[in-house]
Amino acid sequence: MDRRIEKDSLGSMEVPKDCYYGAQTARAVQNFPISGLLPHPTFVWAVVMLKKCAAVANMATGRLPQEIGRSIVAASDEVLSGELADQFVVDPFQAGAGTSHNMNVNEVLANRALELLGKQRGDFSFLHPNDHVNMAQSTNDVIPTAIRLAALELLDPLLESLEALENTLSHKGIEFDHILKSGRTHLQDAVPIRLGQEFSGYAVAIRKNREGLEACIPALLELGIGGTAVGTGLNAEPAYITAIIEQLAIGTGFPLVASENRFEAMQNMDPFLALSSALRRCAVTLGRIANDLRLLSSGPRTGLDEIRLPAIQPGSSIMPGKINPSLAEMANMVCYQVMGCDHAVMLASQAGQLELNVMMPLIAYNLTFSLQILKNCVQKFTQSCISGITANDDRCRHYLEESLGLVTVLAPTIGYNAAAEIAKESMTSGASIREIVISRKLMTPQELDRAMQPQHLTEPGLPLR
Repeated sequence: MDRRIEKDSLGSMEVPKDCYYGAQTARAVQNFPISGLLPHPTFVWAVVMLKKCAAVANMATGRLPQEIGRSIVAASDEVLSGELADQFVVDPFQAGAGTSHNMNVNEVLANRALELLGKQRGDFSFLHPNDHVNMAQSTNDVIPTAIRLAALELLDPLLESLEALENTLSHKGIEFDHILKSGRTHLQDAVPIRLGQEFSGYAVAIRKNREGLEACIPALLELGIGGTAVGTGLNAEPAYITAIIEQLAIGTGFPLVASENRFEAMQNMDPFLALSSALRRCAVTLGRIANDLRLLSSGPRTGLDEIRLPAIQPGSSIMPGKINPSLAEMANMVCYQVMGCDHAVMLASQAGQLELNVMMPLIAYNLTFSLQILKNCVQKFTQSCISGITANDDRCRHYLEESLGLVTVLAPTIGYNAAAEIAKESMTSGASIREIVISRKLMTPQELDRAMQPQHLTEPGLPLR
């Protein structure tokens, strides 16, 4: 009593009585119990939006009866408002190209539209998932279009979060601009730098990554919808092709355009590969910054301890009082995951053959997943870590005064070799560079103080000239 029978081209199939999906979805659930994962909600949104706009376009051409078309639009609107979210159940690791997911959406919308018309679920003699919901479409043009729409929808909030991170890092650069510290190269003492200068570098790196993501948008706006199975547009009227792109632009708010070549738009996964690569680049930069923050905040007694990260939770189940750089560690993990997803997207993009890339479900999942977790990571990292960083000015000054890198200030005046001898003596005797310079009467204390001013040590020019 808790099952009903629906039919597809292979025959009858039992489906749960209360579900809205049908036979083809039930087969996919049975055939692909692979990961336990579900399609990304934004990818579902994209496909449903496309189905709604297709119904409107097909009604405009007169091909789809108004009563049926309006019921499909109404069912789509319900899903777009958040209803029936539990009905999209096909594992991302499924049959090639995304046919199972496409049919999952077609069946849910068909059965809900039938209910709205006062008919029984599964009464496809009146309103059919393929004949009506999928009218003038193929999985092969629906899925690459939906990936574009989902990527654009998820990209906007990521760009906003990156801009907020950039601004926060810039503000920290200003806040810390007066703090002089030892630079480090090869993890060894180097010439002085201001803490604010380090943070300004982080801010500009994030800006460049954000601009790299923005550069991916134009290619995502080009749609191959209307190409149907192989790009020729078989079974799709020219008026429909124009109308659905217009409707999608209205429905999504994106300035969408028709691709100059529908064959390329359906065969070539390059827009997704470019976006994935830009996400990887962003992850590399963010991960590097997180590593730096973990190192600069290490200790506090036995590490660098030049900055302090906000304490958000106890850091150990056995060591009382221990605080870890937990948000920076989380950021590193997210970045590694994004890099892994990019590799999967790259391999899947290369795997296209002739008129179709059957690996699109893998691309869709990894791309939407990366966009989602990177956005969430950046938001939390900015709000709960970066914005609360404080500087340990005394520690920075202590390391600077002990740094062997200070001899570089003397090199233009006394020569590289003589400066190297001072560094060796400091290492051997334990005396500071300042002490040795003054004891050898190479500079007066006043001259050394003047040379040690931040603007002399950390800007272009010769500090002693």
